[in-house]
Amino acid sequence: MNLRPLHDRVIVKRLDQETKTSSGIVIPDNAAEKPDQGEVLAIGPGKRNDKGDVAALAVKVGDRVLFGKYSGQTVKVDGEDLMVMREEDIMAVVEGAAK
Repeated sequence: MNLRPLHDRVIVKRLDQETKTSSGIVIPDNAAEKPDQGEVLAIGPGKRNDKGDVAALAVKVGDRVLFGKYSGQTVKVDGEDLMVMREEDIMAVVEGAAK
């Protein structure tokens, strides 16, 4: 990947959504909502605070995160759709998630 995020930005790859419900009903692709989970692929160095110091990000590469449906910007890199968002757009880190 040739993207290096700046400041407090994060590169996230959306995780594929289940296309079958627990009862076995298959959801067609056009009816499925975009997932709100993804894996962090790259992080920026952090945002400068009022004193001019760089505050490190709370997420790290490899974290599985939750974000809002309309968060960030979608970009295509090497044929792959990725999300570029600010750290503040991430709502939570999924702890103990299988990677």
